[in-house]
Amino acid sequence: MPTLDDVLEHIGEFDRFQKQTFFVLCLLSAAFTPVYVGVVFFGFTPEHRCFSPGVVELSQRCGWSLAEQLNHTVPEWGSHGAAYSSRCSRYEVDWNATGVSCTDPLGSLVGNWSSVPLGPCQDGWVYDYPGTSIVTEFNLVCEDSWKLDLFQSSVNVGFFIGSVIIGYMADRFGRKLCLLITVLINSVSGVLVAFAPSYTWTVIFRLIQGLVSKGGWLTGYVLTAEFVGLSFRRTVGIIYQLAFTVGLLILTAVAYVLPHWRWLQLAVTLPNFFFLLYHWCLPESPRWLITQKQNDKAMEVIKRIAKNNKKQLPPSFQNLKSEDEDGEKLKPSYLDLVRTPQIRKHTFILMYSWFTSSVLYQGLIMHMGLASGNIYLDFLYSALVEFPAAFILLLTVDRIGRRYPWAVANVMTGGACVVTALVPDTLYWLKMTAACLGRMGITMCFEMVCLVNPELYPTSLRNLGVLVCSSMCDIGGIMTPFIVYRLAELWHELPLVVFAGIAVVGGGLVLLLPETKGKTLPETIEDAENMHRYGASSTDQSSFPSLQQSPLVAIHHQKYRWGPDRTWPGQKVNATRHRTGGEEVVSRS
Repeated sequence: MPTLDDVLEHIGEFDRFQKQTFFVLCLLSAAFTPVYVGVVFFGFTPEHRCFSPGVVELSQRCGWSLAEQLNHTVPEWGSHGAAYSSRCSRYEVDWNATGVSCTDPLGSLVGNWSSVPLGPCQDGWVYDYPGTSIVTEFNLVCEDSWKLDLFQSSVNVGFFIGSVIIGYMADRFGRKLCLLITVLINSVSGVLVAFAPSYTWTVIFRLIQGLVSKGGWLTGYVLTAEFVGLSFRRTVGIIYQLAFTVGLLILTAVAYVLPHWRWLQLAVTLPNFFFLLYHWCLPESPRWLITQKQNDKAMEVIKRIAKNNKKQLPPSFQNLKSEDEDGEKLKPSYLDLVRTPQIRKHTFILMYSWFTSSVLYQGLIMHMGLASGNIYLDFLYSALVEFPAAFILLLTVDRIGRRYPWAVANVMTGGACVVTALVPDTLYWLKMTAACLGRMGITMCFEMVCLVNPELYPTSLRNLGVLVCSSMCDIGGIMTPFIVYRLAELWHELPLVVFAGIAVVGGGLVLLLPETKGKTLPETIEDAENMHRYGASSTDQSSFPSLQQSPLVAIHHQKYRWGPDRTWPGQKVNATRHRTGGEEVVSRS
């Protein structure tokens, strides 16, 4: 009895229907960008200082320029620039007093400069920014600056919880229904964020967005992978990620036009309501229908695909077989991930790699928002380098292998972070070039960890291994805002130095993993344990003892059909593995 992949070979693996479906789902991928990295613009922290009553009037009376006003009335402004004292404290003097000197105002008020008392910013702050952000609206600076960290961490907490829940829902109730529910909740909660009356409600609605937006992105990827044939799955996976990168460029343009965060939030949220049209233009995944024994509905979808592709469905393909129905289902255990020495090593290294990729990818973007340059140009330049990162990966992983490009990308990221930290702001071109190289390097690392993670686990542990290891991605995302914003208060470039150390360690650790280029996917725990000892090509099974002895090898290669190179497309952001009709799909969050 034929499988769905056999049918797709006759009615089109990536023809008109799949291209249309892929295009509309790529729109969903691009729309996920503001939720994932929008904090750069929503939470932008401009230069600020305490508001002191009477200073403006005194400045007008004395005819001061802005620089003179700051030097006379803001603590430590001239010598320390953006020091904590200049941002978060003010002179406790009465600037409205009579007889204040225009040449030495403090001397005329207190006599001795060293005895001028300092106090907190009781009357708010003045922000040197023409627009608004949640920082300027809710005064998330100085003692309350940690609330900005919480704002971004809340969405990552939502990612962590929602990925598991939405992944289960998609497997239990179907891809299409799950996608529509996540789109609706994401759209409504996004609008509520724009109209939130207080900081607390903003964080709550942001958390709700995180609960569904990442899961919706994952479901979109799963649908994309399940509609196309084997030979195109890797390509569409990478292009689906590039759609996310296109979303970065669009976000930059919209943020430039709309510098007020509430209007920006509305502008990037309202288009999500159009995705509810998926109810009419997207069918349910035929692979999911087959696994649910709904073969009649699956055949209706297949006939629709054939009609749109202008192909005829052969009469012998009127009945479909679930590729899982003959398989023995093993129940994996969390202990299996650490019970044996090699798999234990793989697990810990992969967990660290997921953590590193998330911290550096989000951290470099957040740190860019703290820079004194043009936030829009900096964000644009760093987004553009994600395109060559994907192409470099395509050219190297099947020729050179996985480990060495992965290690080089980590070391390049670490070196770029050090250069960015040490180069003075006067050499802007060099500083920006290094920052872009760092962004490109960590993008490659993110792609690589998603590619290698499923290749190192046996079939019975593959789904669990990816789920557990990739959970560190969201843990890293929760910690990143605190790492970036708190360390930057000690020294603006300190987060980059920390990132460099994390990346270099990651580069060394990945060299301890076995090379997976051209190797058969491990079937058993014994195979995974022997990966570092034996080299196997995708057509030579002699290196894995269990494959030599097992009479089910031929059945396995019919049931678990991977891409032409036995790999899965890499992702940027978190990953969840779904089994659909005997196939497993890695998708990012």
